[in-house]
Amino acid sequence: MQCFKFAGLAFFPFGKEVIYGQGGFSFLINLIWIIVFGWEMALINLIWGIILCITIVGIPFGKQFFKLARLSLMPFGASVVG
Repeated sequence: MQCFKFAGLAFFPFGKEVIYGQGGFSFLINLIWIIVFGWEMALINLIWGIILCITIVGIPFGKQFFKLARLSLMPFGASVVG
């Protein structure tokens, strides 16, 4: 299910918002996710966001990569709406 969140946000990033829920179970799963996969995905998206924000034209795309970086850290308990 989490892969579909990433795919939907990556394919149509503009006009979407990520809402993060609270919960003990999702916190534990997110902690495992960060240790195993999340930090790598977040780092890559963060680097691309910084690179794209160098130019004025790339700023909107850089913002979307920052949104993906945050979702990459904590995908469980989050929902993409928009």
